[in-house]
Amino acid sequence: MTIAEAPPAVAAAADASLRWHSGAAYRLDQTLGILLRGNGDPSFAAHSNGFWMAFTTPAGPVTLRLSGGGVGSDSFVDAQAWGPGSDQAVAAVPRLLGADDDWSAFDEPAFHSTLPRLVTEARRRNLAVRLPSTGRVVDSLVPTILEQKVTTLEARRGYRYLMYRYGTPAPGKAPVGLLVPPSPRQWLSIPSWEWHKAGVGPQRSATIMRALQSAVALERLAHLSTAEAGAKLQTVPGIGVWTAAEVLQRTHGCPDSVSVGDYHLAAYVGYALTGRKTDDAGMLELLEPWRGQRQRVVRMLYLSGFRKPTFGPRMTVQDHRKH
Repeated sequence: MTIAEAPPAVAAAADASLRWHSGAAYRLDQTLGILLRGNGDPSFAAHSNGFWMAFTTPAGPVTLRLSGGGVGSDSFVDAQAWGPGSDQAVAAVPRLLGADDDWSAFDEPAFHSTLPRLVTEARRRNLAVRLPSTGRVVDSLVPTILEQKVTTLEARRGYRYLMYRYGTPAPGKAPVGLLVPPSPRQWLSIPSWEWHKAGVGPQRSATIMRALQSAVALERLAHLSTAEAGAKLQTVPGIGVWTAAEVLQRTHGCPDSVSVGDYHLAAYVGYALTGRKTDDAGMLELLEPWRGQRQRVVRMLYLSGFRKPTFGPRMTVQDHRKH
């Protein structure tokens, strides 16, 4: 993996830029897909000319465009950024793209031989995937809290509503409609009736408000180990194992965090590995032989294309705005 100056044409079109060479096969879409909060995510857009993100750095807001090229070991990603936070955003691009994500222990023959065929076949077909590390705790935490104990559809609808109301236009040459998420101060200024209009119940909005009272300390968690960061996240009332795992998968590229408490995951893992439904305890027991790499196993199961049976009750969409 190497970092080089972007080609002159790429560099001239942006406030800051670089070209990152992965040194191996690389898939930008598979690596960044976990960061996307649905196809209507106002802060993340996939276009034919690349992936666009808008966020805030300590230096200010930024629009970041990432586009891939090359094949195999010649794969590269061009990064272009616009706005006050351009230099800081570009400096963080290699980590964002998974430059620190090391699959060697997972691919070591002795370990690989212990994995189910479903996982090994998925890995064989997906050697180009990495686990990204955004390092942006608040940006991952807020939409994750919104997803607590509700359907994904309901959570993303609420997130879009709040983004359109309180997000700000992305700087520079951003696609139309791309928005920078609210800052912690802006999130904290949202009145109770707006959370209500977004369909966000008082428990979730209160958790966000409590957490963001310590936003500066939360962002420091990006520099801690996953174990330390996860433990400190869970000291905030309303943040448990599931929320911490979902955040760490995105902020730290954690190879082991399992989303215990997820409405679908335990059953999915049970059916994929044994053909039978299981609960959280059963899922953890099934994944225990691969401790340290459990999130990689889960990612490969999802990439395998396996689908669990669809019978059974579905979680219903709740409308908190009527209460």
